[in-house]
Parts: sequence; C-alpha cells; structure tokens
Amino acid sequence: MNTATSALTARIPGSKSITNRALLLAAAADGVSLLRAPLVSEDTLAFREALTGFGVPVTADGDGWKVTGGGRAPAAGGSVWCEDAGTAARFLPPFAATGGGTFTFDGTGQLRARPLRPLAQALGRLGADARVTEPVGGLPLTVTARGLSGGELTVDASLSSQYLTGLLMAGPLMRQPLTVRGAGLVSRPYITMTQALMRHFGAYVDEFEGGAIQVLPGGYRAAELDVEPDASTASYFFAAAAVTGTTVTVPGLGRGSVQGDLGFVEVLRRAGARVEITDGATTVTGTGPLRGGFDIDMGDISDTFMTLAAVAPLADAPITVHGIGHARLKESDRIAAVEENLRALGIRTESGPDRLTVHPGRPVAARIACRRDHRIAMAFSVLGLRVPGITLDDPSCVGKTFPGFHAELERLFPAHRSGTHSH
Repeated sequence: MNTATSALTARIPGSKSITNRALLLAAAADGVSLLRAPLVSEDTLAFREALTGFGVPVTADGDGWKVTGGGRAPAAGGSVWCEDAGTAARFLPPFAATGGGTFTFDGTGQLRARPLRPLAQALGRLGADARVTEPVGGLPLTVTARGLSGGELTVDASLSSQYLTGLLMAGPLMRQPLTVRGAGLVSRPYITMTQALMRHFGAYVDEFEGGAIQVLPGGYRAAELDVEPDASTASYFFAAAAVTGTTVTVPGLGRGSVQGDLGFVEVLRRAGARVEITDGATTVTGTGPLRGGFDIDMGDISDTFMTLAAVAPLADAPITVHGIGHARLKESDRIAAVEENLRALGIRTESGPDRLTVHPGRPVAARIACRRDHRIAMAFSVLGLRVPGITLDDPSCVGKTFPGFHAELERLFPAHRSGTHSH
C-alpha cells in the first residue's frame, strides 16, 4: 500500500439519527422549523411519511425540509406504517400517546421481529394503553392515547436506547415532569444526542448523578438545524482509508459532533491509522497493515462494530469486540451475520452472546449474505476494496441509509473496486 499524498473528500449524507429525531421534535414544536441537509433515504422518508399521516406538513425547501408543527401531538388516531425504520417504531408511539385516539403501528417482517415490549410497558405506566403482538412482543403495536401523565419510571434499555429516546422526546408534551432512568442502558451517546437536540428545540432536560434524566413539560419551539453528516456511514470511508493506505476527510463532522459513532476513528487509531479531528472535519490516513491484538468494548458505538470486524482479517493479530449483545436484535442478528460471512471468506472467528473475535487471514472470494441489512452490505464492501471477488447478494439494501453508497465508494476508490455492488 502506498499512502496517498492528498486527501480524498468523502460526500457523506446527513445523519439518520439526527434527521429522524429532528423531524419528530419539529413536528411537536409550535411553528415552522427548517432542517438543512437532512438524510433522504428509505428510513427517513418512512418517518416523514408517518408524520404527514399525523397531519404534520413536511415540504422541500432547497436542500432542506420545512416542518410545520402544531405544538402538540396528533389527536385523531390512525394507522402508521413504519416500513423498516426502527426509529419510527420506537419514537412515534410515545409522541402519539401524548395526544388522543387509537393508533396502530406496523412495519415489514424484518421490523416486526424487533422487540417493543419495554416501550409498551413504559407507556402503560405513564397512562396509555399500549399492546404489542406476541410472540416477539413487537409490531403491530396498538396505542390508545389519552395524554401521558409524566412521573418517575425506570425503562429496560438493555435491548435498545431508542425506547428511552422515544420517551424523553415525548416528555415536554406530558402533563407533569418526567424523570426516567435507563436500566442496562446501551448506546449511551445516542441519549446524549437526544438531549442536545431536545434543548435545541427549546425543551428543558437535565441529567442527574446516578443517570436519572428529568424533562419538564412546556413543549417545543420551532428551530433551524444543520444536519451533520452521518458518523456511522462515515465509518466505512474511514475504514477504507485505513485499509488502502489513503487519506479520507469528511467535512462537517468535527470536534463538536453530537454523534457518538465518530468515536470509531479512535478504534482505527488503535489499529494504527493516523487520525486528525478539527472543529470542521475528521481525517483518517492509513499508515500500513492494521494492528490487531486488542480487545475493545464497542457497546456505545455498536453500529460500527461490523465495520471493524469486516476489515479485521487484514490485521496482524486477532481483534475481539465485546459489549455488543444488543446488536443481535437490530436489522439482523449482526454478530451471527458477520461471523457467517467471515467464515464464508475463509476467516476463523469465535463468538459469544455479546462478543466476536476475528483472526487474521487471507480472505477468499465469496458472496456476502446481506440479510437485508444495510450495514452488513456496506461493511463488507470495504473489505472488497482489498479482496477481489467479494460480491453482495443484496446491494440495494444500502438504500435504508445511503442510496448512493456504492457510487461514492467507486468514486473515491476506483482502482480498488472489485464488484461488491453487483448481484
């Protein structure tokens, strides 16, 4: 590998996590909000469509979206189709529960397989009638809303931090202050992001010693927001720099980012890459073979563990990732999916309930089983920059978060592409 003499600039779309949170906060606010450079993908369009069904107008405004919020939750009830979007299934029911009427939430078979019981139980304790469907305890979810009371509660957040986020964002619309704790909380940086965005839209939210978070009633006010590039998506391009010996810069994703997944670059630094983070950008440079021989907890940034695991065969020693048990309940069982595909490539792995070890090796050509999971497709596309003959069985599944992913990888690394985007 030859280290590049000049940086490649990756064009990363807006953060899905920020876009969908901001859509809901703007819908709950009184007035017209403007979201600049939001992510336009299957998940965010599904979320936007659901809000439109609630009677919240969302219109294009240049490269942004204008959201006209009514300052309150919907009061007419109805059916909400969440498509594949976990954020829609976890954020919209608490919002609806602060209003009135009966709402039914449903989605694809993939989304139906993801549990919602902890959220439904929390809504029940706050005054709604929320009923999930067995045996998974997920969608379809029916919520009979008559406003939420507020009060104190503890939520099982060991499966997903999104339950807690959904409840927090509904807090300003409740009748009394909400004080909530997340038991076994995973992906904590996403809760920090949620609080920052709530404050941006005028809410009072504070976190106390011991992890209790209090939200005061009073609603939201309209705001303008520049949506940062998606740090989870950027992880693929940063990893690509590390394994190809090039330099990749992502502008707009810098020191002040609210996204915890930017922490993935520190994992790459540990693996030997050179990392520079400024106020306005992050740059990663590959300096040679990846260094392995370490064990790392990626529980707070679990959406990026696949990025590391997919390129770990190129390291000089085994790499173990732990703290990722909740990743088994995402779009796929992500630990099993990564392990299955690495073994198909001839790589030795070991796993447990919340961990995965990847041994160094020489990957062979294979067809990657994406399991309709965008992150599996994107992670193994990065390995495909170094391993000829890697193909994807479902390249279009990247449309969930980055429809232009394959084209951007091709633009930046034309000499390395090996056909991973073909059927």
